[in-house]
Amino acid sequence: MPSARRGALPAGLLACYAAPAFPLAILGLPLNVYLPTFWGETLGLGLTTVGLVLLATRLLDVVTDPLIGLLSDRSRGRLGRRRPWVAAALPVAAPAVWLLFVPPEGAGAGHLFVTASLVYLGWTMLNIAHTAWGAELSGEYHQRTRVTAWREAATLGGIIASALVPALMPGGIAADLRALAFATLALAIPAFAMLFLAVPDTAAAPAPLQRQSLGALFAPLLANRAFRRLISAWVVNGIANGLPAALFLLVVTHLLVAEDKAGLLLLAYFLAAILAVPGWTAVAARMGKHRTWCTAMLWASVVFGFVPLLGAGDWLAFLVISILSGAALGADLALPPAIQADVVDLDRLETGEGRAGLLFALASMAQKLGNALAVGLGLPLLELLGFRTDGGVQGLGALVALYCGAPILLKLIAVAIMWHFPIDRAEQERLRARIEAAAQ
Repeated sequence: MPSARRGALPAGLLACYAAPAFPLAILGLPLNVYLPTFWGETLGLGLTTVGLVLLATRLLDVVTDPLIGLLSDRSRGRLGRRRPWVAAALPVAAPAVWLLFVPPEGAGAGHLFVTASLVYLGWTMLNIAHTAWGAELSGEYHQRTRVTAWREAATLGGIIASALVPALMPGGIAADLRALAFATLALAIPAFAMLFLAVPDTAAAPAPLQRQSLGALFAPLLANRAFRRLISAWVVNGIANGLPAALFLLVVTHLLVAEDKAGLLLLAYFLAAILAVPGWTAVAARMGKHRTWCTAMLWASVVFGFVPLLGAGDWLAFLVISILSGAALGADLALPPAIQADVVDLDRLETGEGRAGLLFALASMAQKLGNALAVGLGLPLLELLGFRTDGGVQGLGALVALYCGAPILLKLIAVAIMWHFPIDRAEQERLRARIEAAAQ
């Protein structure tokens, strides 16, 4: 076992590990925020069609995510366990990113489905390998928080860079997406080179691949109370975060009547998130990861309660709300993966196998399912409730209710799920001691 796994991980190692999260995050913002409006309004497919197509692409993750996670756990070779999946993902995702953000003339729902599916497939391969790799860098409770904090700080840095494009170079949504696609592809090469060359792929050799029924494979997870709680909270909070992301441009354009301020508002939101990550990390070291995450979700719920008071021209007040709610996002991103690493320990103790890839694949599926439900159900529901922009704006009340009312309720449900989470620092240390004793 490398010494880094026993003590404090060097900052240089963490920086190289976190580097790929930066270009991936530049891709993430347009996928979640710009894509529905671009394909629905700019290209004219309609919000309902776009929502259903994107939901269909995410339903494919129900198959691909656990399959890729399981196979990555079983990978063998000179490159290690996680590196081959990163290498295989890049040629899948790169051309699809360009074709999704810079579609040819006449592209329709079929083009959207195929290119989005390939982007999400490549994203799954990269994300599962990267997060599982990080969970295997250290077995210590607080060091795992540091690993995810570095990775999510890089993620937020990429999101901020993504938000700077429309803020500093306004040229319309199509021009923004072209620039963001180019930046993602250009920065991915050096970032992944740093990961490959500087970060050890230190996971223990996987057990020989054996035939196993789906029931035998997933039975330990279904019996794992901590896993069930975390996955449930991830889905619920994913919907709570996905709704405001999908509706953000509509709120800024039609409720605040401040479309030209969208870039600034996004920048403030994500800058607040990245600045808050060290604070949440420090709080988690004292309060525990799950209680700190719950506190952040409660904070966001209070802040979102002020949105219904806003109207046309109130973008400055919305700026304050964006900063305060953005601070909570830092905990949403940094803490759940660190909690998941502790759940991996429990699964390893119960099964005798290192299945970080599978567990992080299922966590990734839960996140994406939450976001997909937000888009796939939220956008059609918005139109069903009477929101219209043709011939004058109608149904602003429905827009506000889905933007802030539903997320508040969902976050409160997520807090109720996680408040009594069974793995705290003391329990995780007991798990590690039992794992190390069994390995001797």
